[in-house]
Amino acid sequence: MENFWLSFVPLFIAVDPLGILPLFMALTQELSLEKLRQVAIQSVLTALVVAILFLLGGTYVLRLLGLSVADFMVSGGILLLIMSVVDLVSVEKKRRKVDPSDIGPVPLGVPIIAGPAVMTTSLLLMNEHGFWPTAIAVTINIGLVGIVFWFARSVYKFLGKNGARTISKLASLLLAAISVMIIRKGIMFYLK
Repeated sequence: MENFWLSFVPLFIAVDPLGILPLFMALTQELSLEKLRQVAIQSVLTALVVAILFLLGGTYVLRLLGLSVADFMVSGGILLLIMSVVDLVSVEKKRRKVDPSDIGPVPLGVPIIAGPAVMTTSLLLMNEHGFWPTAIAVTINIGLVGIVFWFARSVYKFLGKNGARTISKLASLLLAAISVMIIRKGIMFYLK
């Protein structure tokens, strides 16, 4: 159970369900409630399939490329740090111009939900805590995104734009701290 929680918390921060809510709202504002919920389901299913496939095959891809887990930890930690710092200093998450009718799989499913932060964090956590705790944590976190998306209009109305932005910035700060920890652990692997 401890391995699950040690996987769940960093993945919750990496997924950032409330932080991506404003972007989801911006992309779906023209849609009916029924269409918004279809997009929510499509995006969550796409993200879940991609994340689990990456968990199953990510290590093999690394081996195929001749990379060690330490290499991935350092590079992934640096990437997470850059992403979190950019998010901390930016005013708003970038809006992408897309057709509202097919935004579920791309860009919402991948790369917004199952993006570099989730991929890197999940692979590193799997190597540290095992496949099942990490896979369950990934599934629950992506499920939480689905719940937030399903009730997006109510949640956004409750939090307001500033509340959602504050939560997103706090998540980015925590992700920056986690990325520094990942880099440190990767360097410690090199020094062994």
